[in-house]
Amino acid sequence: MRALTVTPGTRDSLRLDPDFPEPDEREGGLLVEAVAVGVCGTDREIIAADYGEAPPGDDRLVLGHESLGRVVEDPTGQFKWGDLVAGIVRHPDPVPCANCAAGQWDMCRNGQYTEHGIKGLDGFARDRWRIEPGHAVKLDQTLGLLGVLLEPTSVVAKAWELIDRFVERDPWEPENVLVTGAGPIGLLAALLGKQRGLDVHVLDLATDGPKPQLTHDLGATYHSKPVHELGFAPDLVLECTGAAPVVFGVMDHVGPCGIVCLTGVSTGGHQIPVDAGALNRALVLENNVVFGSVNANARHWKAGADALSSADRKWLTRLITRRVPVEHYAEAYAPPRADDIKVVVEFAER
Repeated sequence: MRALTVTPGTRDSLRLDPDFPEPDEREGGLLVEAVAVGVCGTDREIIAADYGEAPPGDDRLVLGHESLGRVVEDPTGQFKWGDLVAGIVRHPDPVPCANCAAGQWDMCRNGQYTEHGIKGLDGFARDRWRIEPGHAVKLDQTLGLLGVLLEPTSVVAKAWELIDRFVERDPWEPENVLVTGAGPIGLLAALLGKQRGLDVHVLDLATDGPKPQLTHDLGATYHSKPVHELGFAPDLVLECTGAAPVVFGVMDHVGPCGIVCLTGVSTGGHQIPVDAGALNRALVLENNVVFGSVNANARHWKAGADALSSADRKWLTRLITRRVPVEHYAEAYAPPRADDIKVVVEFAER
């Protein structure tokens, strides 16, 4: 069986192992044949040895947390042969903490959770993988390869759920949202914003390539200027870049009673001048909310599956800008090209 593996802690150790063992039944009763995995910055950071943790007793980790596969067998009968599924990435810690015990492992408090392809669990970049049926999410069969977008969609589904909770504090209802960053997370966040009937604005540095047109075709407004030059104060913000100037810019320019959700992870090591006192004053006096959101639990994965099922297939197809056969995996995990949005590695034949 083929598998894409790395040695955590060893830089540039990614390889295609042609004789990787078949998945052990202890990984779960549901056996799935891989169709594809998505590539994201997390994968490249693991390859660069920034983090990553192999399963206990192993020195190599199977990469891949953005999954898509077809069911081969399910002894529980919850799924049938050929069902299109994705595997939930994070699993609860063994203690478990109060949140994990309640099924909200995305909010784990003690850090002992595990994650497929990232932390302590082999990932989905292999010909076949196993998972517990309760950690698999069924997708609309008509999505086909587009189902590989579920993991990033689950992340923004959680972000939107949390925004909705904060919105409930006021009789006032927001009318617009600013999404910063037009990568996969940003464009999918914009998609869910349009599905909520909001006036969506997307900000990104790119002035050509697919991003401006994808935003336009979604029915949203595209901007390639600094936040302070937008000419309006957004009601809601989903920050998807992690770029420090953008993060502080949206915090400083969100409207009264506005809500800022931070989903981008900053790299650190960059210093920018910030008037912390003025920012604090504005946030307090305008009753603003700023919060971070990462990962997702089963509820968000199912919400993401519903969002993809309702989306325009032609628009979603354009998010996948490169499809790379697993034999040419190095092309997929190389530094992204200027016009890349989502790159996927295909295991099954097209």
